Amino acid sequence: MLFISEDEAEAELIAEKGFQTMIIDFRNDEELKAIGIGSSMDIIFCFYPTDSDNVFLTISARAIDKKLNIIAIVDDPESAEKLLAAGANKIIDPYEICARRTHNMLTKPDVTNVLDNTVFGQHDLNIAQIEIPKGSYLEDSKSSDLKLAEKYNLILIGIVDRELGDALHFAISEKKHTLNAGDVLVVLGPANEIKHFKEAVNGGYICWN
Repeated sequence: MLFISEDEAEAELIAEKGFQTMIIDFRNDEELKAIGIGSSMDIIFCFYPTDSDNVFLTISARAIDKKLNIIAIVDDPESAEKLLAAGANKIIDPYEICARRTHNMLTKPDVTNVLDNTVFGQHDLNIAQIEIPKGSYLEDSKSSDLKLAEKYNLILIGIVDRELGDALHFAISEKKHTLNAGDVLVVLGPANEIKHFKEAVNGGYICWN
């Protein structure tokens, strides 16, 4: 996963979380091609804060690669049609997602409890990539047995299962993964909890909070 930014401070912050970053001008087609659009890149996420920037990037990327999978976020629901017309394959509407999650929380109390203990009320939320080293206690365990919310107050976003390639498989998928050395866990939560979990993964012990 490659994070693209125009802001050096933002790129440094993301790099500290373990993600590969690059600083480019997305308005320059040659720089877009240099990061793999039109050649090695299969999917891009257009998550700029303004819809106009996402529309511009979508148009540029689609012009370079007709087969590229483009996923874009919208701030104004009325911009969804513009993004689809520009060539986006999928639109993420945060307002629609919030409505669906509210419904799920009302109908699934277990989900409410997990979110109350992890996301809501937390101001120190971070995303981190944690690679499973050889000899870790997680080797040969099942992703469904991690129980990060109970043990570390973390949420598992997804897994890069090296046996299946370099793609990120989101945790909401029905597929259960057997964890192996080299697999990468993408987690969300407070920095200190991420640190504890990472120490446990690397040290071969389980840290209970």
